[in-house]
Amino acid sequence: MTPIPQIKSPWRTLSLLLGFGFLYAPILILIVYSFNESRLVTVWSGFSVKWYYELFQDKLMMDGVVLSLSIGVMTATMAVVVGTLAAFVLTRVGKFTGETGFAFLITAPMVMPEVITGLALLLLFVSMSDMLGWPSQRGAMTIWIAHVTFTAAYVTVIIRSRLNELDQSVEEAAQDLGATPLKVFFLITLPSIAPAIAAGWLLAFTLSVDDLVITSFVSGPNATTLPMVVFSSVRLGVSPKINALATLIILVVSTATFIAWWMMARNEQRRRNEIAMAAKAS
Repeated sequence: MTPIPQIKSPWRTLSLLLGFGFLYAPILILIVYSFNESRLVTVWSGFSVKWYYELFQDKLMMDGVVLSLSIGVMTATMAVVVGTLAAFVLTRVGKFTGETGFAFLITAPMVMPEVITGLALLLLFVSMSDMLGWPSQRGAMTIWIAHVTFTAAYVTVIIRSRLNELDQSVEEAAQDLGATPLKVFFLITLPSIAPAIAAGWLLAFTLSVDDLVITSFVSGPNATTLPMVVFSSVRLGVSPKINALATLIILVVSTATFIAWWMMARNEQRRRNEIAMAAKAS
């Protein structure tokens, strides 16, 4: 069968360039102006790295970075645990009473407006403080609980889709050979869904570090995350330090994403090679 020749249209290339330009041109401009010597972010007056130095001297900004990264790591880790368990229940456990309601409650935070979620969590923490005496005050702990609440939904969807794609005959064969369900999960299921877990962890971390609305409801005076610091400073005028901070975040996130993609691609290729070798041997 003769393959259909692909026609290279200049309009297709132009549309692609315009699309990428619309997405990434503002980011490139932000990076360039992070090296601007002028205090005005829209006026170029020369190359300088002084705003990076002033950024690291800003204690409030650095405290916000440390708090956001700490909460982000803890949130992503707990969201992966909760999301993996929820996805496993929805895909590997048989029909049970309340399955539809359970699936709805798991995915509800994805479609719920953040203002409503933040207000509901605020009322929950206030009620718990009045009845149980905990939490005594809102801070990093309440932010962490709130972030886990809505990020676990995204992790569940990602891991659930991966579990639905797996061939359960391998797990059933392992159980027929005497492996316990726990051993099957850790030796067969978990390595197979590792790329989805890594993707869910990165997404949960990004959502946690980026969140502003829900955090504003559940945070306290002693817990100010990076988005809250940036938002409060931007209201008084955009400082070149914000450009420097954004440039560093872009660099770190891009590097981490590339490393995660490379590791997942290598593991997936290794898994495919093992499957191909097993097929040839049989």
